[in-house]
Amino acid sequence: MSTETAKKPSVLFVCVHNAGRSQMAAAFLTALGQGQIEVRSAGSAPADKVNPAAVEAMAELGIDMSAEIPKVLTTEAVKESDVVITMGCGDTCPIFPGKRYEDWELEDPAGQGVAAVRPIRDEIKGRIEDLIASLAPAK
Repeated sequence: MSTETAKKPSVLFVCVHNAGRSQMAAAFLTALGQGQIEVRSAGSAPADKVNPAAVEAMAELGIDMSAEIPKVLTTEAVKESDVVITMGCGDTCPIFPGKRYEDWELEDPAGQGVAAVRPIRDEIKGRIEDLIASLAPAK
């Protein structure tokens, strides 16, 4: 009997500050992926802290991001990920062959209140649901 387990797919979300969009996407994927997907997020120029309006918008859906800290994008994080999703970081994300890259054009929630962040949050959630479906093993 084989005890080999399939490697979990891994996803890296990248935006400039790693304070809003990529943090919300990572939080949704962590919550909705039910432990089946490895989740990372990073920024090309990380902020000091996660956007408070993004934290509040996610808390409204029962997802706590208050302990998250923006992280710097590393080449290793890209190498270790199967899917790299960029959100407005342009050419700062290193490209490696064999990776799946997607660029999600989303409004930047920086400096906006929670009312302006909610539609961004909801769009991210829909994209995450589609992403999970695309990563699910064929049955």
